Amino acid sequence: MMAEDSDQGVTDSPKKGPTLSTSTSSFEALDPHDPNLSRLATLMFQKTGDYLWGELTTTQEDYRLLEAMNRVTITKYSDMKQISSNVGKTLLELNEKYASLQPYLDQIDQIEESVMKLEQAAYKLDAYSKRLEAKFKHLEKR
Repeated sequence: MMAEDSDQGVTDSPKKGPTLSTSTSSFEALDPHDPNLSRLATLMFQKTGDYLWGELTTTQEDYRLLEAMNRVTITKYSDMKQISSNVGKTLLELNEKYASLQPYLDQIDQIEESVMKLEQAAYKLDAYSKRLEAKFKHLEKR
């Protein structure tokens, strides 16, 4: 029983004698094997490599696209910042001009109000003169 326990994990290699097995496969690197299996394994590794290369290339292209989009966005926001800054300055200038014109606008409002009062007085005077003329014509007929 002791011999069986000590032989556990030891396999006999046809070329090298007893070796410690690390896997359940009996494949030896120098042993002749199936050429079809070797070709398929090589093909599988090539295809896996191509797949991984494609995945990495796609990811790299995605990052390049994001980088280009970020550059365009930075430029666009910079332009928008400049435009909004110019609009803000222009708005301040317009507010200052409006404030300087405000006394004149108030005078225009007062003149308009005076003109409306004068117009109403003119209508009243016209109506009074028409009544007076009608009375005069009436008195003249008598």
